[in-house]
Amino acid sequence: MKGQAFNPYLPEWEYVPDGEPHVFGDRVYVYGSHDRFGAPMFCVGDYVCWSAPVDDLSDWRREGVIYRRSQDPRNRLGLRLLFAPDVARGPDGRYYLFYAFDFMSVIGVAVCDEPAGRYEFYGHVSWPDGTLYGRRRGDGMAFDPGVLVDDDGRVWLYSGFRTHVPAIVTGGVQTRNDGGYLVELEPDMLTVRGDRRLVFPTEGSGSFAGHGFFEASSIRKYEGRYVFVYSSVHNHELCYASSDRPDGGFSFGGTLVSLGDVGLPGHPDEGHATNYLGNTHGGLLRAGDAYYVFYHRQTNRSSYARQACAERLRGNPRDGFAQAEVTSCGLNGGPLAGRGAYPARIACNLRSSSGAGRVDGRGARRRLARHPYFTQEGSGRAARQYVANLREGAVVGFKYFDLEKTARLSVTARGRGEGRLVVATDEGGADVIGLVGLQGLGCSWGSFSGALASRGEREALFLIVEGDVRVDLLGIELA
Repeated sequence: MKGQAFNPYLPEWEYVPDGEPHVFGDRVYVYGSHDRFGAPMFCVGDYVCWSAPVDDLSDWRREGVIYRRSQDPRNRLGLRLLFAPDVARGPDGRYYLFYAFDFMSVIGVAVCDEPAGRYEFYGHVSWPDGTLYGRRRGDGMAFDPGVLVDDDGRVWLYSGFRTHVPAIVTGGVQTRNDGGYLVELEPDMLTVRGDRRLVFPTEGSGSFAGHGFFEASSIRKYEGRYVFVYSSVHNHELCYASSDRPDGGFSFGGTLVSLGDVGLPGHPDEGHATNYLGNTHGGLLRAGDAYYVFYHRQTNRSSYARQACAERLRGNPRDGFAQAEVTSCGLNGGPLAGRGAYPARIACNLRSSSGAGRVDGRGARRRLARHPYFTQEGSGRAARQYVANLREGAVVGFKYFDLEKTARLSVTARGRGEGRLVVATDEGGADVIGLVGLQGLGCSWGSFSGALASRGEREALFLIVEGDVRVDLLGIELA
C-alpha cells in the first residue's frame, strides 16, 4: 500500500538541496548537492542519490554516496565543495554526472553504468584545444550545469551565474556574469563543439523583465518543447522559459514556485511572504501524466541547511504552467488524512507577528532573533526536526488536510509562559475551528489538545500563537 507523501519528502535528517529529478526506467532519481545541518557553508557533503518508484512518490530510498569530491584529480585533498549537479544518459547508454566545484568555473564529469551506482571521474568539459570551459577569456561562469541529450543524440550544456566572482578564484581569468550560457558538446560528453552563446541574458534585449536569470540552470524536453528552469534575481523563486528548439528562441513562461508564495494572490511582494526566503534551485519532472516542480526550502535561519520539496503543477509545456502554491502535501496527490500524527516540520507557512524575512545575507540570526524557524535536536539519523521560537502572533500553517471527520487536535510542544493556539483554516484567523491551551509548558515535550469543528475535504490548518509564551512545536495529531 502506498503511504502518504509530504514536504520535505526526504527524512528529517537529510539535507539535499538543488534537486534534479530524472526518470530512468521505472524510478525517479533525484541528484542534488549535500548540505549538513549546522555547517558554515553550502554543500559540505559528497553527492548522494535518492530514488522512488515512478508510481509511488512516497517511497524514497537512499541509494548512498554516488560520488566523492576527492575523486576529481583537481581536488584530491577534498577542499573544494561540490555544488549543484545534473545527470544525463549519454548516447552510449551510460550515465554522466556533471558538477561544478564551488566558484572555480570548471565543470567536471563522472560516469557510471547505472543511474545510482558509484560514479568514476571521467574528465572536465573543455574546448577542443584542451582549455577548460569556463577558463577561456569571454567564457560565461561555468556554474550549475544543466544537461540535455536530445532525441537526435546532440548534447547541450547550460550553465551560468550572475554574481561577479574574482579572477583569483577562477584561475586568473575573469569570467562573464551576464546570464545563462549554452554550449553543445561532442558525443564524448566532454568536448565543446562550436562556440558558446548567451541564451539567457540578465539584462537588456532578450532578458526576462523582473525575473532575470541568476543561476540554477535546468533543462527538460517534454511534449516537443524545451523547458528551461532557473532561479531568478529574486532567488526565492524558480521560473521557466520554453522554446521549440534547444539553442535559443526561449520565451518567458512565468514563476513555477516561490518559497514564500510571492506572486500568488494576497502575496504581491516579499513583505507578504508566507515563509522565510532564501535561494532555491530545482527542476521539472514528468511522472506519468503529472508534472512536478522540485525545489528546496531553508531551515535553521541559515542558507546552509536546505531541504528538498516538490509540488504538483497545473498545466503543461505547450499551454504553460500556473505558479504552484507551497504546500505540506507536495507529492501526495491530494490532501493529507485528517487523522494521525504529523511532524511539525511539514509546515509550509511560517512567520512571526511582523511577517517573514530572508535568511540569506549578513546577520540573519540577529535580524530574525524573534522569529520562528525550523531546526533540529540530535544529529545524524537520530535527529528530530521541529519548529522553534514561536511567540505572540506567530503563525504555523499546514496545507492541506481532509477535515471532514476531524474532531480533535493535539500538539506536542515545550516552552515557557502561558497562552494558547488559535486553530483556523485561514492565516488571518477569521475561520476559527478550535483552541488549544498551552498551560503547564516546560522544558520537556508535552501534549496539549483541544476540540476542533470539522470542515471540508481540503482545508488549510493554521496555528496562531496568543499569549506571553515562547513555544517549540514538535508535532501535531488529528483525531
